[in-house]
Amino acid sequence: MTFFFRISLLLTSLVLSQLAWADEHQALNRHYQQFITAFTQLDAQLIDKLYADNACYLPEGENEKIILGKSDILALHQQFFHRIKQKNAHIDMDFRVVERQLGTDKATDVGYFLVRFHPAAETGEAISEFAGKFVTVLEKHADKQWYLTVDSSHKAEPNLFFSAKQHDKLYYGDKFTPLSDYANHESSR
Repeated sequence: MTFFFRISLLLTSLVLSQLAWADEHQALNRHYQQFITAFTQLDAQLIDKLYADNACYLPEGENEKIILGKSDILALHQQFFHRIKQKNAHIDMDFRVVERQLGTDKATDVGYFLVRFHPAAETGEAISEFAGKFVTVLEKHADKQWYLTVDSSHKAEPNLFFSAKQHDKLYYGDKFTPLSDYANHESSR
């Protein structure tokens, strides 16, 4: 092979490799979009395909047990959604991933989330929010899809969500402004 041909092959393989990694980041980022849709629609079935059957969830709280298995994790989410529906309220959610460790068949994401609670208008209650930090582990299965195998969350102050820096290729939700900004905007209407 000529020198230029070898260099051309090398450059082509590097470009294709980078495109494949970009596709993996996009596939992983779609999980966050699906979670946002599930929380907005208060429907745990929308995240059913995101969890592996043997997934585990480590909830916050020193008295909370580890939830084992996809069906129990989905039931936990549905119980939360049911409480929101009973109040005739709705929620919005967003994520900011600050670190991703990506291998060929395993990925670990670390970041922040923010949930905004909108009470029923007739209550006269103000919009509230809570934030947290999370670690997730995802595995790529034989069907080439990524599945959550470990999911964990812990409380965090909302300012940590808002101060999280955007990183190339990682999901970075930008639909929220600080609640004080939101309240000022709503009162000026």
